[in-house]
Amino acid sequence: MKHVILSFAFIIFATISLNAQVTAADKPTRELTPAQQRKLEEQQRKKPQQRQKQQQQQGQPDNPNAPVINFDKLVHDYGELEQHGNGRCEFAFINEGKEPLILSNVRSSCGCTVPEWPRQPILPGQSEVIKVKYDTKRIGMINKSITVYSNAKKSPITLRIKGKVNAKSAMALPEKNTDKSGSPVNK
Repeated sequence: MKHVILSFAFIIFATISLNAQVTAADKPTRELTPAQQRKLEEQQRKKPQQRQKQQQQQGQPDNPNAPVINFDKLVHDYGELEQHGNGRCEFAFINEGKEPLILSNVRSSCGCTVPEWPRQPILPGQSEVIKVKYDTKRIGMINKSITVYSNAKKSPITLRIKGKVNAKSAMALPEKNTDKSGSPVNK
């Protein structure tokens, strides 16, 4: 009888101890600052990409039929733009692989650059475009990146836009001829 009671007490003690360890591990030890929270979120976002790189480094075979994305250009140079001018450009690409290409995400480095991309699969041999709009209300140099995530052999791919936005020139208004009193004179 003593053995049964001692065994029962030991099981209860062990269960309580393990439960306490698990709940202590689940609780954060302190509050995260906003900067630490952003860094943690960024690390969690990068995990799928890191896993893909690790799989490639560990010698797992590449898919010989995988999609191959080929852009006509990787950098678009606007040159010099006027403030509030046309900040649109396109990056054309083709799927040169043997399987459909799927763009899972296209992200810009800044909120002033907005990409639009095809959501449907791009079949082998098919061409498509990624449209980018830069907000030209900001004056100064342009140097932004657009990152394209896909199921292609080489992913992600970084596209860039560059150029310079100049202040809008002040338009000179025509002057009217006036007499000495300041009234307009028609001639």
